[in-house]
Formats: sequence, C-alpha cells, structure tokens
Amino acid sequence: MSDRSYLTVADDAVAEIEEKRSRFIAYVTRVGEEALARERVEELRKQHWDARHHCTAFRIGSRGDVERSNDDGEPAGTAGAPMLEVIRGAGVSDVLVVVVRYFGGTLLGAGGLVRAYSDATRAGLVAAGIRERRLLDLWTLSVEHGEAGRIQNAMRTRGVQVRDVEYAEQAHLSLAAEDLDLTSFGAVRAGEEWADC
Repeated sequence: MSDRSYLTVADDAVAEIEEKRSRFIAYVTRVGEEALARERVEELRKQHWDARHHCTAFRIGSRGDVERSNDDGEPAGTAGAPMLEVIRGAGVSDVLVVVVRYFGGTLLGAGGLVRAYSDATRAGLVAAGIRERRLLDLWTLSVEHGEAGRIQNAMRTRGVQVRDVEYAEQAHLSLAAEDLDLTSFGAVRAGEEWADC
C-alpha cells in the first residue's frame, strides 16, 4: 500500500464460533474515530448485558495511528491483544472488533482463550470482507457552457470522476482524481478525501 491508500473492512459483519460450549460472537464495525468505536462497544454491552466478557480491539487511521485493545476481565493478554494482532495481520484499519463471550462452563486456559478470540476475530474479518480506500484529490474547474460536455468526457477518459456540474454564468465541475495534477486544465485544487475503491 502506498501512503495514498489503505485497507479496511468492506461491511459490518457478525461471526460466531464455539469452543467447549463457550460462544464467541465477533462484531466487526468500520469506524473512523475512537469516540465512535467506544459508542459501539457500549451499544454491544447493552445488547449483550448477560454476556461474561466484551473484549475489544480497534485500529483507526490510514496508517493505524490509534490502536487499543481490552481484555474485559479475561486473563491479561489472552483476548484484546491477540484480537489486535489478527487485525494488524490482516493489514486493515478503521476497524473495531468486539468479541462477546458467553461462558460455557469449561475453563479454556490461556492458550485456548488466545486461540478462541483470535479465531473469532479472523472469522469476523472474513465475513466483513476487505476493501481498499484511496486518497483522492478534489478539484473545481470552471468552463464555458458549450465546453462542459467535451471537458467532462476528456476528464472521464483520464480516470477523473466528475462528481457534480453546476450551471451558472459558467459551468462549474467538481472533480476527484487519484494522484493527477489537473492544473494544466485550469482546475483549482479544493482538498482531498478518502474514498472506497
């Protein structure tokens, strides 16, 4: 991945595994902010109020700038950290995984817990799928009305997205391009944004 792209989950998903009658339900959610991740964790705590544990791991930012994990009462290092390792191993970011555990009556031991939480996280990521996000440069271009159609076609053939066209005194095109300089067309850079590919 370049510094202009990264991987994230394609969709929110739920996956469940069972280990010695304990149920491990993995909830995978795409999040872009730590506050949203924490809100989702609280929602799942309320939804699964009767579960023994709600272990979490999240990685946020195009380079995984923010990483957190929580064992929620499981022995230290047996839940949140292994979940985060699976997320890192998949190379995804902007993702929260919450694994809800309903205790089945049999202790799994440290190794069994690491395996179960890792497997549940892996199953959740597989169910969610992976997609690439790319950084697009945003541009505005003003042209005469009679030129608008020709310019739109020229932009599309160069892989430029024509997001919007407003007609006033001139036609104003809102464009998005991946790593292209459109100043030679008279376009003015208007920012950048991450977009799903």
